[in-house]
Amino acid sequence: MIEDAEKPFLYVVVCAAGIAADVGKLVTAAQERDWEVGVIATPVAMGGFFDVAAEEERTGRPVRSAWRSPADPRPFPPPDAVAVAPATFNTVNKWAAGLADTLAVGTLCEAVGLGVPIAALPCVSDALAAHPAYQDSLIRLRGLGVRFGEPFSGEPDADGSRPEFPWERALDLLDRY
Repeated sequence: MIEDAEKPFLYVVVCAAGIAADVGKLVTAAQERDWEVGVIATPVAMGGFFDVAAEEERTGRPVRSAWRSPADPRPFPPPDAVAVAPATFNTVNKWAAGLADTLAVGTLCEAVGLGVPIAALPCVSDALAAHPAYQDSLIRLRGLGVRFGEPFSGEPDADGSRPEFPWERALDLLDRY
């Protein structure tokens, strides 16, 4: 594993939603925009929501999900930015409340505290998006400087087609920092 100190480092935090299977699109797009990338996943996302081995091959780094012990070296450099995609109802609410019970949410909480630019692409059903706690979480996180992409429920369009998840939108939001 060779570190490229000249390229900015992006943490991609991936949560457990069906579209997580395509997270490689975000990783590849980030690399094409000259980012080095490390992937951090929620524990549930690690359970088959995306191809962990493919992302490790793509980034040349381990996909992280568990805390490291204090004696272990840091596998990633500090982030220059963070992209959360897909960002689920559970993760958004825990993050806004400061409940750092997983490496993924702890990383998001820490990034806010460090002032690291963060872009989030929610993937939340319409019913969950209407929940008052979720709406409050979005307000809180926006107030902390998190930039959100447009709502995405993953539900089929009226014609039965499935909309494409806007992976690169996370990078566009980070370009504005």
